[in-house]
Amino acid sequence: MQARAVLASVLAVALVLSGCAQPNRTIAPAGAPRPVESTTPPTPSPRPTITKPALRPLPPKLPAGLRRNTGVRPVALTFDDGPSPAWTPKMLDQLRAAKVTATFCVVGREVQRHPELVRRIVREGHQLCNHSWRHDLDLARRPVAEIQADLARTNKAIQTASPGAKVSFYRQPGGRWTPEVLAVAKKLGMHPLHWSVDPQDWDKPSAATIGKRVHTAARPGAVVLLHDGGGNRAATLAACPHLIADLKQRFGITRLH
Repeated sequence: MQARAVLASVLAVALVLSGCAQPNRTIAPAGAPRPVESTTPPTPSPRPTITKPALRPLPPKLPAGLRRNTGVRPVALTFDDGPSPAWTPKMLDQLRAAKVTATFCVVGREVQRHPELVRRIVREGHQLCNHSWRHDLDLARRPVAEIQADLARTNKAIQTASPGAKVSFYRQPGGRWTPEVLAVAKKLGMHPLHWSVDPQDWDKPSAATIGKRVHTAARPGAVVLLHDGGGNRAATLAACPHLIADLKQRFGITRLH
């Protein structure tokens, strides 16, 4: 019996070593190279390439059809990039004190954020102008459908803030006009509004410099570009009382029509 047990043990060991106990296992012959596992990560599937439409070039000069004067002797004041809760109310206070009106070229997303300021602008007799949804300097170079959607979205925000408010004008950010954006503005019932006096207050010169530039450049019927939004407008605010008094005395100030 003991001999049989020993024999059985020897046979079992032999079966294990020969692989018979694991029928699915392959035993490589002695001296054969062992397979090497790849360490290179799998190549991901390529993502689809989205090609954006090429931007149209800007025309070499401003296209015809832009509104750049009042058509009468008095000049017009325009304020861009608002409404701003920091600066627009103070500009409105000054205009009310001087008993003059202006045109506010408003940015759609700022209108959406501060609808109460749009209502005040309208309530105090000022004119509204569409200045695009997010002040996209390249908007006029984009596909026509994109331009129209942007301007329509801004008009809708203005109407939501102040139902029934008239939006008579559109001003292209940066004055970077193309015939396409002019056509869209006119299709939506807006006159394309440019300017004839730009003191570059957006670059934050001193109040004295702003006032001097406006005084020097102003002519009868001028459209003056100023800003009540888009940054710190303390210098513009400081320049306005003297600037407005000077323009009133020399030419008068009118609302655009």
